[in-house]
Amino acid sequence: MFETISIAVDSRGVATLTLDRADKHNAMSAQMLAELTQAAGDLGADEAVRVVILAAAGRTFCAGGDLGWMRDQMGMDAATRAAEAGKLATMLGALNRLPKPLIGRLQGNAFGGGVGMASVCDVAIGVDSLKMALTETKLGIIPATIGPYVIARMGEGRARRVFMSGRVFGAAEAVDLGLLARAVAADALDAAVEAEVAPYLACAPGAVAAAKKLAQDLGGMANQEAVAMSIDALAARWETDEAAEGIGAFFDKRKANWVV
Repeated sequence: MFETISIAVDSRGVATLTLDRADKHNAMSAQMLAELTQAAGDLGADEAVRVVILAAAGRTFCAGGDLGWMRDQMGMDAATRAAEAGKLATMLGALNRLPKPLIGRLQGNAFGGGVGMASVCDVAIGVDSLKMALTETKLGIIPATIGPYVIARMGEGRARRVFMSGRVFGAAEAVDLGLLARAVAADALDAAVEAEVAPYLACAPGAVAAAKKLAQDLGGMANQEAVAMSIDALAARWETDEAAEGIGAFFDKRKANWVV
């Protein structure tokens, strides 16, 4: 059914949704975005599913956008680029609205959109060796469509420490920023994830869903107006000379003209 992701559900109703492009460091392609959106809908509607674990195969949790997908966008017009940005926004929104607890299991690095995926988890647990970064500004673009979820997770003040600089930070800082609830040794990751999963199995599923929705409604930051604004902001940024230079330099394997 799916080619870029996989789903397994155990006898307790705990579903594991796995990014399954290990050879591509689980970079997000248009196909993966569509499959994740569908999976979120399917899991949300399945009454047998009580909890969802978001995991990934291989060494990297998610390297961000797929290079081929990014290259294709270089030749698109503004309207088409906005539609492509909308695919990422739709996927993140579907995971964010999932009416089940979503527990992130980060076994490796997360960059760009991978940080966005961690941000839509109700709780994210990561290995203490992982690295994270919002690298978009190094390419002349901005972390736009993930922005509503990243800001909702970190808060503006903490987000501004890493939102614009593109710098790489480690697991301990990710905990301080609010992206990770905890960072643990690799051999303790599964136990830490299970510790987050188990309490939900003693809770009423409908009450859990209602409580999650209430928390989101009260928070109010990742609303549709913010998402629409982020799509427009990214589409506009793609039209700039900096975006053309940054993306071009990346594919040419050279330094962009602003690097000193």
